[in-house]
Amino acid sequence: MKNQLQTHIQAIQEKLWDMSDHLYHHPELGNEEYNSMKLLVEFLHSNDFVVQTGIVERETAFRAVFDSGKPGPTVAFLAEYDALPGVGHGCGHNMIATMGVGAGVTLSKVLDHTGGKVVVLGTPAEETNGAKVPMAEAGIFNDIDVAMMVHPSGVSAKSGESLAMDAIQFTYQGKTSHAAASPEEGINALDSVIQLFNAINALRQHVRSDVRIHGVITEGGVAANVVPDKATAQFYVRAKDRSYLNEVVKKVKNIAHGAAAMTGATLEMSNYELSYDDMHTNEALSDLFTENLYAAGETKVHPANASYGSIDMGNVSQVVPAIHPYIGLDQPDLIAHTTEFANKTITEKGHTVIARGALALAMTGYDVIQEKDKFETIKQEFLNQQKIK
Repeated sequence: MKNQLQTHIQAIQEKLWDMSDHLYHHPELGNEEYNSMKLLVEFLHSNDFVVQTGIVERETAFRAVFDSGKPGPTVAFLAEYDALPGVGHGCGHNMIATMGVGAGVTLSKVLDHTGGKVVVLGTPAEETNGAKVPMAEAGIFNDIDVAMMVHPSGVSAKSGESLAMDAIQFTYQGKTSHAAASPEEGINALDSVIQLFNAINALRQHVRSDVRIHGVITEGGVAANVVPDKATAQFYVRAKDRSYLNEVVKKVKNIAHGAAAMTGATLEMSNYELSYDDMHTNEALSDLFTENLYAAGETKVHPANASYGSIDMGNVSQVVPAIHPYIGLDQPDLIAHTTEFANKTITEKGHTVIARGALALAMTGYDVIQEKDKFETIKQEFLNQQKIK
C-alpha cells in the first residue's frame, strides 16, 4: 500500500512544485494570505475534500476534510503559508503548505482501503499571531487523533521541544514639561521604561538558564527638551515550560509596576501577540515519522535540536499527539529568515524535499490508521504526558 502512496505522490509532485513556486513568487504576510489560501483550497477541492474557510475568525484559515465513511483514526496535516516582511518565504512556509496538502491528498487516495479520515488545516500567521492557538482553544482538534507538519531546514532533524512564550507590552503614561526650564513639573515615562530594562537585566541572574527575555522600546518621546509623557516597550518572555514561564512573567510584571512607582507614571500592560505553549513532541509518533522519512529517501536524520524559539504548534501538542520535525535541504549552514533560504525552496533540491516530506507524512498517517498497536502506543504516551501536567 505504501508503494501506492509513492505512486500518488509522483502523480501530483509537479503540481506541488508549481504551488510552492507560486507562493514563493507571491508572498503574503500573516492574516493576509488570501491568494495563498485560495491556491491551496482549490487544489484540495479538486481532490474531493470538503473545505470550510474563515474558521476561528481568521479569514485566511481553513479546514479541509476527506472522510472515507469507514471507522478509523483521523489524521491531520497542518499547512503554514505566511511570509516574512522584506524576506518573503525565508522560513519555507511555501514548502510547509505544499507538503501538508500533498500529504493530505495522497493519504486520501487509500482511505477507501484503510478507513479513517484525513484533515488538512490551513493555519495563518505562524510568524506573528499564530492561528493554531485559537484553533486549539476552540476545539478544532477535539475529533483529531494525531497532528503533523514538517518544516524545511538546513538538515533533517527529529521533532523536539520549543519554548513557551508570552508577548507583553508595557505602556507608561507620565506628564510633559519643559525638560530644562521646569523638569520638576514633569513625570518621565521613558525613565520607567529604562528602569524596566535595568531591572529585567538584573532578574536574568535569578532565573533558569532556559529563560529568554528580550525587548525593544517602540515609543520613547518626541523631543529631547520635552519630558516624555508616554513610553512603550515590548518584550518576549520565554521558558521551557508554561508553568515556569508563568512564574517568570509574574516577576517581570512586578518589576514593571515597580518601575512605574519609581517615577510616578501609570502603567498599562497587555499581550500584543498570542501566547505560545511549549512543544511536547509525541516520541512514538516522531519515531514513526523518522522511519518513514528514511523510507522516502532521506539518508541522515539528526537528533532533535535544542530550541530557544517558540511555535504555535506547541499549543496543538497540548491537546493532541503532535510532531514538528525538520526536513533537510542539504545545506547545514543555511540560516532561516533569509532570502538565501527562500531562494533554496524553489531549487531542484527544494522540489525533491517537497515530494519526500509529503510522502513521509502520508506514510506516517497510513501507519497511524493501519497499525493499531502503534496508534495505541501514541495515544498512551499522550495520556501519560497529560497526567504529568
